[in-house]
Amino acid sequence: MPPRPPPATPQPSTSFLTDVSRLLGSFRWAFMPLGLLALVAVGVHAAADTLDDRLVALVDRADAAFDGLVGRYDVTAPMVEWVSLELRTRIARILALTWELAADLVLALPALGYREATTAAVKPAEAWRAALEGPKEKPSWRALWRRCLRQPTPMRWLRPLATAAVVVAGACTVAKLMQGTVYLSWRELMGDQISDWVARGMALGALVGVLATLGWRAVLRNLQHADAACAQARGGRQAFTRGLLGCAVVVPLALAAVLDATPLLSFLR
Repeated sequence: MPPRPPPATPQPSTSFLTDVSRLLGSFRWAFMPLGLLALVAVGVHAAADTLDDRLVALVDRADAAFDGLVGRYDVTAPMVEWVSLELRTRIARILALTWELAADLVLALPALGYREATTAAVKPAEAWRAALEGPKEKPSWRALWRRCLRQPTPMRWLRPLATAAVVVAGACTVAKLMQGTVYLSWRELMGDQISDWVARGMALGALVGVLATLGWRAVLRNLQHADAACAQARGGRQAFTRGLLGCAVVVPLALAAVLDATPLLSFLR
Protein backbone atom coordinates (compact mmCIF):
# COMPACT_ATOMS: atom_id res chain seq x y z
CA MET A 1 0.00 0.00 0.00
CA PRO A 2 1.60 3.28 -1.07
CA PRO A 3 2.31 5.79 1.67
CA ARG A 4 -0.10 8.65 2.09
CA PRO A 5 1.13 12.08 1.05
CA PRO A 6 1.75 14.47 3.93
CA PRO A 7 -1.14 16.82 4.63
CA ALA A 8 -0.83 20.24 3.08
CA THR A 9 0.13 22.93 5.51
CA PRO A 10 -2.56 25.58 5.76
CA GLN A 11 -1.66 28.99 4.43
CA PRO A 12 -1.36 31.62 7.15
CA SER A 13 -4.34 33.92 7.22
CA THR A 14 -3.76 37.56 6.45
CA SER A 15 -5.40 40.52 8.08
CA PHE A 16 -8.09 42.63 6.48
CA LEU A 17 -5.75 45.62 6.12
CA THR A 18 -3.20 43.45 4.33
CA ASP A 19 -5.81 42.22 1.87
CA VAL A 20 -6.99 45.78 1.22
CA SER A 21 -3.41 46.93 0.75
CA ARG A 22 -2.75 44.20 -1.78
CA LEU A 23 -5.96 45.01 -3.62
CA LEU A 24 -5.08 48.68 -3.87
CA GLY A 25 -1.50 47.80 -4.82
CA SER A 26 -2.77 45.93 -7.86
CA PHE A 27 -4.04 49.28 -9.23
CA ARG A 28 -0.68 51.08 -8.98
CA TRP A 29 -0.42 50.96 -12.76
CA ALA A 30 -3.38 53.37 -12.86
CA PHE A 31 -3.07 55.72 -9.90
CA MET A 32 0.72 56.19 -9.91
CA PRO A 33 0.79 57.91 -13.35
CA LEU A 34 -2.25 59.97 -12.36
CA GLY A 35 -0.55 60.94 -9.11
CA LEU A 36 2.57 62.07 -10.96
CA LEU A 37 0.42 64.01 -13.42
CA ALA A 38 -1.47 65.73 -10.60
CA LEU A 39 1.70 66.64 -8.68
CA VAL A 40 3.37 68.20 -11.72
CA ALA A 41 0.16 70.05 -12.65
CA VAL A 42 -0.17 71.48 -9.13
CA GLY A 43 3.44 72.64 -9.20
CA VAL A 44 3.04 74.26 -12.62
CA HIS A 45 -0.11 76.02 -11.41
CA ALA A 46 1.67 77.30 -8.30
CA ALA A 47 4.49 78.67 -10.45
CA ALA A 48 2.10 80.24 -12.96
CA ASP A 49 0.22 82.03 -10.16
CA THR A 50 3.39 83.93 -9.29
CA LEU A 51 3.70 85.23 -12.87
CA ASP A 52 0.33 87.01 -13.00
CA ASP A 53 1.64 90.35 -11.76
CA ARG A 54 4.67 90.17 -14.03
CA LEU A 55 2.49 89.43 -17.05
CA VAL A 56 0.19 92.34 -16.16
CA ALA A 57 3.22 94.64 -16.00
CA LEU A 58 4.43 93.30 -19.35
CA VAL A 59 1.04 93.90 -20.98
CA ASP A 60 0.95 97.41 -19.47
CA ARG A 61 4.32 98.20 -21.01
CA ALA A 62 3.22 96.91 -24.39
CA ASP A 63 0.03 98.97 -24.16
CA ALA A 64 2.02 102.07 -23.19
CA ALA A 65 4.28 101.58 -26.21
CA PHE A 66 1.22 101.15 -28.44
CA ASP A 67 -0.42 104.26 -27.01
CA GLY A 68 2.76 106.25 -27.55
CA LEU A 69 2.87 105.14 -31.18
CA VAL A 70 -0.74 105.76 -32.14
CA GLY A 71 -1.07 108.92 -30.04
CA ARG A 72 1.32 110.84 -32.26
CA TYR A 73 -1.26 111.37 -34.99
CA ASP A 74 -4.77 112.76 -34.78
CA VAL A 75 -6.16 110.04 -37.03
CA THR A 76 -5.00 107.19 -34.80
CA ALA A 77 -5.36 109.00 -31.46
CA PRO A 78 -8.77 107.39 -30.64
CA MET A 79 -7.04 103.97 -30.73
CA VAL A 80 -5.44 104.82 -27.40
CA GLU A 81 -8.72 103.93 -25.66
CA TRP A 82 -8.98 100.51 -27.24
CA VAL A 83 -7.17 98.61 -24.51
CA SER A 84 -8.67 99.31 -21.10
CA LEU A 85 -7.39 98.18 -17.71
CA GLU A 86 -9.93 95.35 -17.61
CA LEU A 87 -8.87 94.15 -21.06
CA ARG A 88 -5.20 94.26 -20.10
CA THR A 89 -5.89 92.17 -17.02
CA ARG A 90 -7.86 89.69 -19.12
CA ILE A 91 -5.02 89.45 -21.65
CA ALA A 92 -2.52 88.77 -18.85
CA ARG A 93 -4.74 86.02 -17.44
CA ILE A 94 -5.11 84.41 -20.87
CA LEU A 95 -1.34 84.50 -21.34
CA ALA A 96 -0.79 82.92 -17.91
CA LEU A 97 -3.35 80.19 -18.61
CA THR A 98 -1.87 79.46 -22.04
CA TRP A 99 1.61 79.30 -20.53
CA GLU A 100 0.44 76.97 -17.78
CA LEU A 101 -1.31 74.61 -20.21
CA ALA A 102 1.75 74.54 -22.46
CA ALA A 103 3.96 73.66 -19.48
CA ASP A 104 1.51 70.93 -18.48
CA LEU A 105 1.72 69.53 -21.99
CA VAL A 106 5.52 69.45 -21.81
CA LEU A 107 6.06 68.23 -18.23
CA ALA A 108 2.88 66.57 -17.02
CA LEU A 109 1.80 64.46 -19.98
CA PRO A 110 4.99 62.30 -20.00
CA ALA A 111 4.06 61.21 -16.48
CA LEU A 112 1.20 59.16 -17.93
CA GLY A 113 3.81 56.88 -19.49
CA TYR A 114 5.25 55.92 -16.11
CA ARG A 115 5.42 52.16 -15.63
CA GLU A 116 6.93 50.15 -12.80
CA ALA A 117 8.75 46.84 -13.01
CA THR A 118 6.41 43.96 -13.80
CA THR A 119 8.62 41.33 -12.16
CA ALA A 120 8.39 40.25 -8.55
CA ALA A 121 6.69 42.58 -6.16
CA VAL A 122 9.01 45.14 -4.66
CA LYS A 123 8.80 45.99 -0.99
CA PRO A 124 8.28 49.68 -0.22
CA ALA A 125 11.64 49.85 1.56
CA GLU A 126 13.37 48.57 -1.61
CA ALA A 127 11.65 50.98 -4.03
CA TRP A 128 14.71 53.20 -4.32
CA ARG A 129 16.97 50.22 -5.08
CA ALA A 130 14.55 48.93 -7.72
CA ALA A 131 14.44 52.36 -9.36
CA LEU A 132 18.23 52.57 -9.26
CA GLU A 133 18.61 49.25 -11.03
CA GLY A 134 15.68 49.99 -13.33
CA PRO A 135 13.38 47.63 -15.19
CA LYS A 136 14.62 45.84 -18.27
CA GLU A 137 12.55 47.82 -20.70
CA LYS A 138 13.67 51.24 -19.42
CA PRO A 139 17.12 52.66 -18.58
CA SER A 140 18.17 53.07 -14.98
CA TRP A 141 19.32 56.19 -13.16
CA ARG A 142 22.94 55.24 -13.78
CA ALA A 143 22.48 54.77 -17.52
CA LEU A 144 20.56 58.03 -17.85
CA TRP A 145 23.11 59.96 -15.80
CA ARG A 146 25.92 58.49 -17.89
CA ARG A 147 24.29 59.59 -21.13
CA CYS A 148 23.61 63.07 -19.69
CA LEU A 149 27.33 63.45 -19.05
CA ARG A 150 28.60 61.89 -22.26
CA GLN A 151 25.90 63.18 -24.63
CA PRO A 152 24.61 66.39 -23.01
CA THR A 153 21.64 68.12 -24.64
CA PRO A 154 19.38 70.90 -23.36
CA MET A 155 16.42 68.54 -23.22
CA ARG A 156 18.28 65.92 -21.16
CA TRP A 157 19.31 68.50 -18.59
CA LEU A 158 16.59 71.16 -18.52
CA ARG A 159 13.47 68.99 -18.57
CA PRO A 160 14.36 66.95 -15.43
CA LEU A 161 15.58 70.06 -13.59
CA ALA A 162 12.39 71.93 -14.46
CA THR A 163 10.36 68.92 -13.35
CA ALA A 164 12.22 68.84 -10.03
CA ALA A 165 11.48 72.54 -9.49
CA VAL A 166 7.74 72.28 -10.15
CA VAL A 167 7.51 69.02 -8.18
CA VAL A 168 8.94 70.70 -5.08
CA ALA A 169 6.56 73.62 -5.63
CA GLY A 170 3.64 71.20 -5.88
CA ALA A 171 4.71 69.39 -2.72
CA CYS A 172 4.95 72.74 -0.90
CA THR A 173 1.42 73.57 -2.06
CA VAL A 174 0.12 70.30 -0.62
CA ALA A 175 2.04 70.90 2.61
CA LYS A 176 0.66 74.44 2.97
CA LEU A 177 -2.86 73.11 2.47
CA MET A 178 -2.23 70.51 5.16
CA GLN A 179 -0.77 73.09 7.52
CA GLY A 180 -3.66 75.52 7.12
CA THR A 181 -6.32 72.85 7.47
CA VAL A 182 -4.82 71.35 10.63
CA TYR A 183 -4.17 74.72 12.26
CA LEU A 184 -7.65 76.10 11.65
CA SER A 185 -9.30 72.85 12.72
CA TRP A 186 -7.33 72.42 15.96
CA ARG A 187 -6.84 76.03 17.07
CA GLU A 188 -9.97 76.25 19.21
CA LEU A 189 -9.37 72.82 20.73
CA MET A 190 -5.63 72.91 21.48
CA GLY A 191 -4.68 76.57 21.36
CA ASP A 192 -2.58 78.56 18.93
CA GLN A 193 0.89 77.37 19.91
CA ILE A 194 0.22 73.63 20.03
CA SER A 195 -1.89 73.79 16.88
CA ASP A 196 0.91 75.63 15.12
CA TRP A 197 3.50 73.01 16.12
CA VAL A 198 1.27 70.11 15.10
CA ALA A 199 0.37 71.80 11.81
CA ARG A 200 4.01 72.44 10.97
CA GLY A 201 4.96 68.87 11.81
CA MET A 202 2.20 67.42 9.66
CA ALA A 203 3.05 69.80 6.84
CA LEU A 204 6.68 68.66 6.90
CA GLY A 205 5.51 65.06 6.94
CA ALA A 206 3.27 65.69 3.93
CA LEU A 207 6.10 67.46 2.11
CA VAL A 208 8.57 64.64 2.66
CA GLY A 209 5.95 61.98 1.92
CA VAL A 210 4.92 63.51 -1.41
CA LEU A 211 8.51 63.94 -2.54
CA ALA A 212 9.51 60.42 -1.41
CA THR A 213 6.57 58.68 -3.09
CA LEU A 214 5.85 60.78 -6.18
CA GLY A 215 8.47 63.50 -6.59
CA TRP A 216 11.50 61.45 -7.60
CA ARG A 217 9.37 59.27 -9.87
CA ALA A 218 8.17 62.34 -11.78
CA VAL A 219 11.75 63.48 -12.30
CA LEU A 220 12.78 59.99 -13.39
CA ARG A 221 9.92 59.74 -15.87
CA ASN A 222 10.73 63.09 -17.51
CA LEU A 223 14.40 62.14 -17.66
CA GLN A 224 13.48 58.90 -19.40
CA HIS A 225 11.19 60.74 -21.81
CA ALA A 226 13.85 63.34 -22.64
CA ASP A 227 16.50 60.65 -23.11
CA ALA A 228 14.26 58.64 -25.44
CA ALA A 229 13.42 61.73 -27.50
CA CYS A 230 17.08 62.66 -27.89
CA ALA A 231 18.03 59.06 -28.72
CA GLN A 232 15.59 59.06 -31.65
CA ALA A 233 17.23 62.11 -33.21
CA ARG A 234 19.53 61.64 -36.18
CA GLY A 235 22.90 63.15 -35.48
CA GLY A 236 24.23 65.17 -32.59
CA ARG A 237 22.97 68.50 -33.96
CA GLN A 238 19.38 67.32 -34.20
CA ALA A 239 19.59 65.80 -30.74
CA PHE A 240 20.91 69.10 -29.38
CA THR A 241 18.04 71.10 -30.89
CA ARG A 242 15.36 68.56 -29.95
CA GLY A 243 12.82 70.00 -27.50
CA LEU A 244 14.23 73.54 -27.37
CA LEU A 245 10.77 75.10 -27.67
CA GLY A 246 9.48 73.04 -24.75
CA CYS A 247 12.53 73.98 -22.69
CA ALA A 248 11.91 77.66 -23.43
CA VAL A 249 8.37 77.24 -22.12
CA VAL A 250 9.19 75.43 -18.88
CA VAL A 251 12.47 77.06 -17.78
CA PRO A 252 10.91 80.44 -16.79
CA LEU A 253 8.18 78.61 -14.90
CA ALA A 254 10.80 76.49 -13.17
CA LEU A 255 12.67 79.62 -12.08
CA ALA A 256 9.42 81.12 -10.80
CA ALA A 257 8.72 77.90 -8.92
CA VAL A 258 12.13 77.98 -7.23
CA LEU A 259 12.10 81.69 -6.40
CA ASP A 260 8.46 82.36 -5.50
CA ALA A 261 6.52 79.08 -5.11
CA THR A 262 8.82 77.01 -2.89
CA PRO A 263 8.60 78.36 0.68
CA LEU A 264 10.57 75.56 2.32
CA LEU A 265 11.79 77.70 5.21
CA SER A 266 8.25 78.80 6.08
CA PHE A 267 7.54 75.38 7.55
CA LEU A 268 10.39 75.80 10.05
CA ARG A 269 9.95 79.38 11.22
